[in-house]
Amino acid sequence: MQVIEADDVQQSLSFDRLIPALKRAFACDFGMPQRQVYHLSGEGDVTDAFAVLPAWNDEVMGVKAFTHLPGNPAKGLDILASKLMLFSRQTGAPLSLVDGTQLTYWRTAAVSALAADFLANPNAESLLLFGTGKLAPYMALAHATVRPIKTVYISGRSPEKVQQTIQQILKQRPDLTVLAESEPNKRAGQVDIISCATSASEPLFNYSDLKLGVHIDLVGNHNHDRRECDSNTVVSSQVYVDSRINVLNEAGELLIPIEEGRITEKHVQGELAELCTGGVSGRQAPEEITLFKSVGTALSDLAAAYLVYQSVFDQKDVLGTLNSK
Repeated sequence: MQVIEADDVQQSLSFDRLIPALKRAFACDFGMPQRQVYHLSGEGDVTDAFAVLPAWNDEVMGVKAFTHLPGNPAKGLDILASKLMLFSRQTGAPLSLVDGTQLTYWRTAAVSALAADFLANPNAESLLLFGTGKLAPYMALAHATVRPIKTVYISGRSPEKVQQTIQQILKQRPDLTVLAESEPNKRAGQVDIISCATSASEPLFNYSDLKLGVHIDLVGNHNHDRRECDSNTVVSSQVYVDSRINVLNEAGELLIPIEEGRITEKHVQGELAELCTGGVSGRQAPEEITLFKSVGTALSDLAAAYLVYQSVFDQKDVLGTLNSK
């Protein structure tokens, strides 16, 4: 069994390869039980969590385990830690232990971009990004891979982190205009895509802030009593999810308006696999408001890890052949 570290993951992946790989994975047969999230001790509304995500397809099987400890930054530690075990589907033999932390940033952003490719208007040129954590630059870069994004606005609580996020995006895409946004509610009514990757417990914007035709991407919340947008936004949007069973078990964005009696589970138009197979259609009209909510799927981890595994060992095979000559 081979160990693939974070640097190998970072060097192996690109969104122009990962997004199509995820689309293929979601369009083929796969198995993916409900992910299991165990909430541990914590202080106030900040709860530590441990989660296990299994999945398989015709080529590989895998299970990702991760920890999420919101209090870690105060100790100088990362919030997220994760590993993924990859096995051969044909023999059951363990293939690799892959760094899941770096993998999670890539696959989360790639899943959102894949959904946006079905749901955002084709001519979307502007993106408002809420959040300045480690995931934030990946979200902007992924969306700019599938849509002709020209301008990215960054909203965050820390001006220093906003500037860091801007520089990280520009390092990869110097052709983009990336700006700090001090009035995100006003900007929400002007942009084509809104992406939220935060730990917010209350809505970051309201339906009254939005313009027709906007696509909304929500990835930050995994708790039933927290949310990144208000109920009116959900009620008024065409809603899609990465996985019904997971989102309807965890995500306050949908669970709160369901509890309020504003919507039912049938308000979800489809999940990502149905979009990829053509089982459901994406955006139907330019003026629709579309919303994609994800909490994370084991299949996206599996497909991303297998792509890394293939890339790493293809490179090693090439180097070994060259060194033997």
